[in-house]
Amino acid sequence: MSEVSPDKLMQLGLGFWGSNVLLSAVELGLFSELAKGPLSGEEITRRLRLHNRSSRDFLDALVALGMLRREGTTYANTAETDLFLDRSKPSYIGGILEMANARLYGFWNSLTEALRTGNPQNEIKAGKVGEGLFDTLYSDPARLKQFLASMTGLSLGAARAMAAKFPWKNYKTFYDVGCAQGGLPVQVALAHPHLRGGGYDLPSVQPVFEDYVRSFGLQDRLKFRAGDFMKDPLPQADVLVMGHILHDWNLEEKRMLIAKAYEALPQGGAFVVFEAIIDDERRQNAFGLLMSLNMLIETPGGFDFTGADCRRWFKDAGFRESRVEHLAGPDSMVIGIK
Repeated sequence: MSEVSPDKLMQLGLGFWGSNVLLSAVELGLFSELAKGPLSGEEITRRLRLHNRSSRDFLDALVALGMLRREGTTYANTAETDLFLDRSKPSYIGGILEMANARLYGFWNSLTEALRTGNPQNEIKAGKVGEGLFDTLYSDPARLKQFLASMTGLSLGAARAMAAKFPWKNYKTFYDVGCAQGGLPVQVALAHPHLRGGGYDLPSVQPVFEDYVRSFGLQDRLKFRAGDFMKDPLPQADVLVMGHILHDWNLEEKRMLIAKAYEALPQGGAFVVFEAIIDDERRQNAFGLLMSLNMLIETPGGFDFTGADCRRWFKDAGFRESRVEHLAGPDSMVIGIK
C-alpha cells in the first residue's frame, strides 16, 4: 500500500506562488530582455531595477519552475519562453498572462463569494459598468488593446491547429465572429492563400484589427466588418468561426448565437466553435472546467460546456451533422455543417 502524502494538496493550494512569479516576470519584461541574449544575474537586476534582496531567489525560482535556464551565474530563456513570451515576436502569448496579472488575479480572490452568490466578481461588482464586462473593456482604449492581445495569446495554438486541421480547401470565404485582434484570421489566411474573409466585431476593435492584419501584409484579403453579434445579423460566408466567444453567454444567448450562424451560412456551410471544450465525462479537461469558473467570475451567465452539449445545440438549430476535433492543449473545435 502506497503512503498517503499531502504533496499534491500543498502544490495545488500554494500554486499561486509559482503563478505569481511567472506573471511578475512577464510584467517586468524579463523574457523579452533575455531574448536579446543571456545575462548575468547582476545585469538582470540592474536592467529590471530589482532589489538585491530578492533578485537571486526570483531568478532561481524561475529556473526551478522550468521557465529559465542557468549556466553558472548566467540566465537564458528556455525554448518555450523565448518563443512565446518575447513581446517582439508574433508568437507572443503573454497578453493573456498580462491580463491575468492586471485583472483576473485579484478577482479570483472572491471565488468563494461567487460560488455562494452566482454573481460576477470583476468590475461589475464594483458598480463601474452599466451592462457588463465588455462595457469596461471596450470603453478604455488601453485596456481594450490589452484584452484583444490577450485573446490572441489565448487562441494562438488553437488558431494554428485549426488552420492545419480544418478542410479549408473546400471553402472560399470565412469570417471570425468576435475576432478581437485578428489572430485566427491571420493564421488561416497565412496557411491558405485562396481564402478571403476577415473579422467581425464592435467598431472600437477595427483599428487594432487592421494594424495587426497589416503587420502580416494581409490587408487585401482580410477585411473588418463592424457590428454587434448580439444585436445584428452575422456576416455571410462559407465558414463562420466563434473562438472563445460562446462561453461568455447564458444558455438562451448561446442558442441565439448558434441560430444566427445557421441563418447566415449557405447550404453546406460550416460553423466552427472552438473553446476549452470540456470532456463529456467532465473528468479530464481541468482547464476547461476552470475556464467555466472564470466565466462565473467575469460574466452574469456564461459557462463552458462539453462537446456533447454543443452538438446538441447545433442539432436543435438545424445543423445536419456535427463533430468534435481536438486542436491544441485544452482547446477543441465543434464543427456544424448546414
